[in-house]
Parts: sequence; C-alpha cells; structure tokens
Amino acid sequence: MNKITAAITAVGGYVPDFVLTNKLLEGMVDTNDEWITSRTGIKERRILKEEGEGTSYMAIKAAEDLIQKKNLDPKEIDLVLVGTATPDLMVAATAAKVATEIGATNAFAYDLQAACSSFLYGMSTAASYVASGRYKKVLLIGADKMSSIIDYTDRTTCIIFGDGAGAALFEPNTEGEGLLDEYLRSDGIGREFLKMEAGGSILPATEETVKNRQHYVYQDGKSVFKFAVSNMADAAAKIMERNSLSHEDVNWLVPHQANKRIIDATANRMDLDHSKVMMNIHRYGNTTSGTLPLLLYDYESQLKKGDNLVFAAFGGGFTWGSIYLKWAYNSNN
Repeated sequence: MNKITAAITAVGGYVPDFVLTNKLLEGMVDTNDEWITSRTGIKERRILKEEGEGTSYMAIKAAEDLIQKKNLDPKEIDLVLVGTATPDLMVAATAAKVATEIGATNAFAYDLQAACSSFLYGMSTAASYVASGRYKKVLLIGADKMSSIIDYTDRTTCIIFGDGAGAALFEPNTEGEGLLDEYLRSDGIGREFLKMEAGGSILPATEETVKNRQHYVYQDGKSVFKFAVSNMADAAAKIMERNSLSHEDVNWLVPHQANKRIIDATANRMDLDHSKVMMNIHRYGNTTSGTLPLLLYDYESQLKKGDNLVFAAFGGGFTWGSIYLKWAYNSNN
C-alpha cells in the first residue's frame, strides 16, 4: 500500500471590495506612493468596511468560493481550521462559526495562531490529520482583518497591512503528491519586536490602554526585517537541500507577502528565477494569515499537476518555516 500524503485538491479566496491605495494613505499619514512602493512593493490593499463583520465574514466567503468551485458537499468536511491573528471574539473559536455557516455540520473546528506563519503551520496540522488516515477532508483557511488592529496614524504599520482570506482543501493522496516535507521553527525573542501590547492576559483592556493606543499592532520594522530576511531564506534553502531540489526542480516559490525585498532575498538565496515567484503584495499588502492561500487562489490557473512548490513564511513570535508540496491537480480555470 502506498503511503498516504495530504494533497491540496481545491482553493478559494476572498478580498474586500474597498481598495486603500497609497494615494489615499498620503492623505492620512506623512508618506507617499514612491516611499511605500520602493520599500515594500505595495501599491494598494483591501479593507473590510462592512459594518459589524469580522474575520469570519471573509473566511466564510473564501470557503464558499472553494465549495462552489469544487462542487463539494460541506457535510463531507471532517475538520475546519482557521489560521488567524484577528479572531472575531476572544475565547470563542472563529473556526466554529465558519464551519456552522458553511454547512460543515459534521466537522469539528478550531483556530490556529502563529501570526503571519499561521497558514504555514496550519498546512502541517491539516496534513498530519489527513496522513493519519482518520480524516479525509480538512479545510484550512487563512484569514485576517488586520484593519481592526492597525493604527492609521502610525505610518510604520498602516502602509503594510490589508484584509483578506484564502482557503485550501486537503485530501488523501497515494500518488506521491501533496505535502512532502516541512521545516518549522520559532523563537520567543521575537515577541518584543512585533506585538499588540494590550488586550491579552498580561495587560487587559483599561481606559488607559485604549488612550495609549496599546490595542494596535506595534512593529520594530528594522529588527523584524533583519530576522525575516535571514530566517525565511534559510528555511527555504534548508527544504531544498533536504529534498535534493535544485533551482531548476522548483516550479514555484510561494512566499509570505510581507515585503518585496524579503521575497526577493528568499528567491535569490534559492537561486530562483523571479518568474517562478508568486507575488500579489502590490495588490493586497500583507494580509497576514491570508497571504499564502491568496497566492494559490491567484495563481491556481498556472499550476500543473506535479509542480514542486516551496512555501516560506515568517511571522511574529517569532515563527517561521518552509514547506515542500507537490501540486496534485490541473486547474480547469
């Protein structure tokens, strides 16, 4: 009997309608289009403006897109995982809400939080459930409403982040496709450089924390950039080395969309032609947990069965890593 691996068999995505351009940001903070583009590669990002809607709204939309395209009966889904740094509510899992709303009534559901590495870590989790043989269909969603925790008077963060969601279905595969290797790491030194100070158990919300704007994301950009450049590139190189992959063997790099310079550094370390690098940061900015699945969503029509994909991400915590996955289907798009 051939070994069971977990393959991605469908993808879906959703981004909000409202487009926050660099030009619009020029009227909000002291910045300009040239400065943002040259340092990040971002031209615009999407913002969820629907009143009373949170991360689950976008996660549901991405899941419904996948279900419709795959012609999938949601009752067949065994597990729904939502990677997110911006859950709808504290305590109550956003994934449970999503599963119920999409009709996945036979699934159990929970959230994963590893900042910008949430979807990457979620791939490992989803694949492990499928490879165990106990579960046949695991739906992994990466979704974040970053606009809910961004200070739009802070030009170091408000230029970077956007809102969005992507979804991927993992199913058993015995043909040698799917998730083949992973290299995942973390280092707690990083939580001082990228965090939201208040709202957790150390510093619960008070009138003072709100006045001090401590419920927004804080980032020490230089430190995060330095760690991200070296660790994302190292992880991707490690995966290639462990699996005897040359730059010619890799069909696509699927990199977290935090900064174009970080993406370029990773591709250069892999000696990879930039035509093989998935990129949509100019359109969406950094959607945190949503970046990797949104890349698959945007590039699905270009992917071919048997393609070698290397995923790489870096996030707060610090969390980072790389995954080697062989693509399992040809798109009908």
